[in-house]
Amino acid sequence: MPIRYPPLVTDHFYHVFNRGVNRQPIFTIRKDYVRAGNLLKFYNYVDYPVRFSKFLLLSLDQRKEIWQRLNGSKTFVDILAYCFMPNHFHLLLKQNEEKGISRLLKHFQIGYSKYFNTKNERVGPLLQGQFKAVKIETEEQLLHVSRYIHLNPFSSAVVSTPDNLINYEWSSLREYLENQPLGFCNKKIISSYFKKSVKYREFILDQANYQKELESIKHLVLD
Repeated sequence: MPIRYPPLVTDHFYHVFNRGVNRQPIFTIRKDYVRAGNLLKFYNYVDYPVRFSKFLLLSLDQRKEIWQRLNGSKTFVDILAYCFMPNHFHLLLKQNEEKGISRLLKHFQIGYSKYFNTKNERVGPLLQGQFKAVKIETEEQLLHVSRYIHLNPFSSAVVSTPDNLINYEWSSLREYLENQPLGFCNKKIISSYFKKSVKYREFILDQANYQKELESIKHLVLD
């Protein structure tokens, strides 16, 4: 993997994203999204014992024991928000360990690409090279990026209305609004800015149509 410059700094926040080569789909069936989520969760643990492909060959009891052992252990990053879209993904991350983001994304991208290529009998790169990472400079930007990520299915017309965002399975919004305990996001940082989840919901939906308008014209102002 090429050396990243400037390097990603521990204890700082980043918006991380990547898309399929030539904007091609990288998620085509439900199993793909599930696999991506499991890979992201598994490879975030610093002490994961085996590659995920080997993990899947273990017995149910062995896999359960490993998940229980890893739960609550040290992680490369805090995952604050995520969204898997048909041809790209977004992550909002806080780096906990030196090179933590790069280590997680390396294993996540390689592992998912191998899975997808094997399943679809294809060869060659699946993603557009090295992931992109934008450093979050302010609290306002942190909240804006979390909203941007959670609105992505609507602004990209994957769901038809803002209210349908809560039914989109492949983002962390449901963890925030439905208080799901079994997700893998650290919700404390974003949630600390809102007294109740309903306030975060209002914050998200307040800019839904505006973000969709921006999405529809961005090709006019970006290369």
